[in-house]
Amino acid sequence: MSDGEVRVTRNENVVTVLFDRPAARNAMTWQMYQQLGEACARLRSDDSVRAVVMRGAGGKAFIAGTDIAQFKTFSSGEDGIGYEVKMEGYLAAVEALPMPTLAVIEGFCIGGGLAIAACCDLRIATPGSRFGVPIARTLGNCLSMANYARLVGALGASRTKRVLLLAENLAAEEALAGGFLTEVVAPEAIDAKIAEITGRLVKHAPITMRVSKEAMRRLLLAGLPDGDDLVRECYGSEDFRTGVNAFVEKKEPQWRGR
Repeated sequence: MSDGEVRVTRNENVVTVLFDRPAARNAMTWQMYQQLGEACARLRSDDSVRAVVMRGAGGKAFIAGTDIAQFKTFSSGEDGIGYEVKMEGYLAAVEALPMPTLAVIEGFCIGGGLAIAACCDLRIATPGSRFGVPIARTLGNCLSMANYARLVGALGASRTKRVLLLAENLAAEEALAGGFLTEVVAPEAIDAKIAEITGRLVKHAPITMRVSKEAMRRLLLAGLPDGDDLVRECYGSEDFRTGVNAFVEKKEPQWRGR
């Protein structure tokens, strides 16, 4: 299967970042994460861009997580530390973009996809979309402290616990009710809604929007405790290796708590 691409296109002062690997529901490869980081670096230095739209190709998924097969090379907790540090760099790059960002979610928004969507400023979705981080059921790993903070900030503590502990996927209507989504839009109306929202954003004061985004980012992430011990415990566990192998082999993992 293709490693996929992150494609960047521009229409006047609005840029679209497209996650293009539809055969795998746009599951992110290392190459795609790197391309996302490179795209964010270019956008950050281009003050002619007034809004960024992030969207998955194919209409069936925004991003269905990180490609799990890539975890088969992990052998210790330190691999998990390195992975989370690298991923946090990519997510922080999305979050720190100076212009408003809109995530357009059509279908699955899972794991790393939910993390990327949570880093965007605004989110719209189609009615059949689903949001979750089912790692307690599938992989046996964990998130970075910053990602926990983003999910609690975006979904609230109770919904975040359901997503993480019960491994439930939230429906679009519940994500809307919880404030995670700005609007739920019929598939045939999604392009018009994107144009409407970005049309409003490009008319607003860019400095006001930039400093407001940065102020909220600082509030959200201020005083985060160190979580390396938690990451090391999960990624270094036998359960994590069991989860990865079971996922790749399409089997039910047998958790042993060690």
